[in-house]
Amino acid sequence: MAARGSAAKSTSGAAMSKYDVEVESRLQALEAKAHTPCGGGGGVSEERIAALEARVEEVVEALKRAAPGATRKMK
Repeated sequence: MAARGSAAKSTSGAAMSKYDVEVESRLQALEAKAHTPCGGGGGVSEERIAALEARVEEVVEALKRAAPGATRKMK
């Protein structure tokens, strides 16, 4: 004869196995972590952006010198 155990209950009241309880706790932990603010916008600093903009300007000027008249001002 099977012994009656005290199975965990889901929020709907259904009995849950030990495995189900473990999976549910892991899922709740992942969901909680997914909703925490990351506090960033990609990690690119303003200094890095300024350096890249300066480099682009250098390349544009070099292209203008290498092929004068081949570049035209963008609208």
